[in-house]
Amino acid sequence: MKLIIGNKAYSSWSLRGWLAAKQSGLAFEEITVPLYDEGWDERKREEDLAPSSGKVPILWDGDAVIWDSLAIIEYLSDKVGRDRFWPKDEVARGMARSMCAEMHSGYLPLRRECPMNIRKTFEDVTISGETRQDAIRILQLWAEARSRFGKEGPYLFGTFSAADIMFAPVVTRFITYGFTLPGFAAAYAETMMGHRWMEEWFQAAGEEEWTIEKFETPAT
Repeated sequence: MKLIIGNKAYSSWSLRGWLAAKQSGLAFEEITVPLYDEGWDERKREEDLAPSSGKVPILWDGDAVIWDSLAIIEYLSDKVGRDRFWPKDEVARGMARSMCAEMHSGYLPLRRECPMNIRKTFEDVTISGETRQDAIRILQLWAEARSRFGKEGPYLFGTFSAADIMFAPVVTRFITYGFTLPGFAAAYAETMMGHRWMEEWFQAAGEEEWTIEKFETPAT
């Protein structure tokens, strides 16, 4: 397998796809395609990104081409066993799937106003009411998952799962933009940030040479 990803400092969907590949336990080749600079269009052609309309991440596995983070999670869970990615309890699994689907399609104000930049921390950022409502909704879901299904470990559903993969970039956003988190959420964020794969991703992001200027200052 090979996984094509964008800049680790900025690409939230790439982080999700990469964590999914790591969670699968399968060997994969990692290919980074720097996003949005003057060579972006040419690299899309060179790396044959046509099936995904130039989007990342993309997982290539033989003849299979999967170009959406949630689809990558589902493909890999089919390949290695769904219990590796999803809670075993069907009630917990139903909630985890719902949370992942909501994350996949929602929270547009948070995404727009707080793009991922894991090399930065901003102070005194003005957060809009819409984005604040997104954050409140996410914290409510985290609280319910932890209280109902998180007794067996420090992650949303106890053990590390697809839900943690999908919300990992949100954790980084909360830190980058200085959100004040309640105790349980701060503890969860600390757990996520201390995960060995997140530490590996952050280290690699710090070594990247590329900068995307539009993500280097808070959106206004």
